[in-house]
Amino acid sequence: MIKKNKASAVTPCVGSVPATESIGSIGSVVRRRLTRLRPFLSNGLARSLAVCSVFSFAIVTTTAPHAMTSHIVRHWAPSGCGTQGTMRNEVSSQLPPRRMRGYALAYCNDFRGSNLSRGWGRFSGVPGGDPSGMFEPSHVVVENGTLMLNTYRDPAHNNGWATGGLCQCGVARTYGAYFVRSRVTGPGDDEVQLLWPAAHVWPPEVDFNETGLQLTKTAWYVHYRSSNDQVAKTLHVNLTKWHTWGVIWKARSLTFTVDGVVWGIVRNQAIIPHEGMTLDIQQQTWCGIAPECPTKPLSMLVDWVAEFVPARH
Repeated sequence: MIKKNKASAVTPCVGSVPATESIGSIGSVVRRRLTRLRPFLSNGLARSLAVCSVFSFAIVTTTAPHAMTSHIVRHWAPSGCGTQGTMRNEVSSQLPPRRMRGYALAYCNDFRGSNLSRGWGRFSGVPGGDPSGMFEPSHVVVENGTLMLNTYRDPAHNNGWATGGLCQCGVARTYGAYFVRSRVTGPGDDEVQLLWPAAHVWPPEVDFNETGLQLTKTAWYVHYRSSNDQVAKTLHVNLTKWHTWGVIWKARSLTFTVDGVVWGIVRNQAIIPHEGMTLDIQQQTWCGIAPECPTKPLSMLVDWVAEFVPARH
């Protein structure tokens, strides 16, 4: 069963829910949904690829340097990923977490400059299982300290809806903690932050923030078994506001957090993944297949990403 627990696993530096904003009601649900498989490049790469890298799997590669403190464009103020950064330098006015009890910071990126950092790749093409969708690499933009995924009708695709998607394809981990600070500008398509199997054998899949038609509701999902069994939980919250979405993945538990507050835990060993996974961030339309279909342009904005691995003792 899914149950709430205290937020002791996350230190206060991850953030807390503002006193002026109510999380709202939390509900649980178990359901089946359409299979969402990532697209592959148009050169016909086989689905049996075992390793996701910047040279394969459904991506357009990038060679820009990693956006840590030592790689800041000169006109930028100190990165929030470093020790000199301050809240006023962050678009969302909150610093990435730098410490977490029992963990070591393995990666931090607050998207300085105008290029996507090394290790990330943009999705391209029609998503598997969703003929109505289209990932367009140009819809992923880094600008003004923000990673932007943009949904709009693209003349390059017969004025059809096209979306942005990317993965940290070069970095697969087994267990760890992932935090993404983001907001959306409008309703319509499916906006997801998730962990995807590096071997591309689906499931498992862990969606730790998946929105849809409404700006006031999101959910987490864990997909498991070849029959696409799922456990899930919904949350009522204002998605146009900045929030820090997190998942703390251990061998015996999956803990879902928002702004440092736990809103779901999975403890069933048969449901928890035990293989290498990568961080993916994406938008997807399901026009004609599911309700998630936009009526006007919208964006997912990401201020920063922070990742932790279990500390070695």
